[in-house]
Amino acid sequence: MGHLLRRAYQRHVAIFQAAIPDSDLTAAQFVTLCAVKEQQSCSLNDIVKATAIDQATIRGVVERLKARSLIVVSPDPLDGRKLLVRTTPEGLALIDQSIPFAKQVSEQTFGGLNPAERVAIVYLLRAMTRAEEN
Repeated sequence: MGHLLRRAYQRHVAIFQAAIPDSDLTAAQFVTLCAVKEQQSCSLNDIVKATAIDQATIRGVVERLKARSLIVVSPDPLDGRKLLVRTTPEGLALIDQSIPFAKQVSEQTFGGLNPAERVAIVYLLRAMTRAEEN
């Protein structure tokens, strides 16, 4: 089963990279940008929880987004040990530009699945990730 999940994920990432106009934006960066936008200002731990990307990887993703001026990282005024992450206007614009393409990516990832199969696979994937969280 792991092999099939990995192949499906690799296919999805390849579709994403081909469809998104910004060729430097990875799927991990996109989901991170979206998570930060949704939470407005959040810690690295918040991003890890929202994206299911491990702490070591998320640090690199955040650094690359910061280098592109898509996010701003600043110390938490209430807890100097924490960093807070916010999207910049450029980051918000890139999200808005990419959303229609991301929807196309989802559609292409489903491929030839009929509506019932699409609902079923999303349901099962959510059930699997919920099991991991408990």
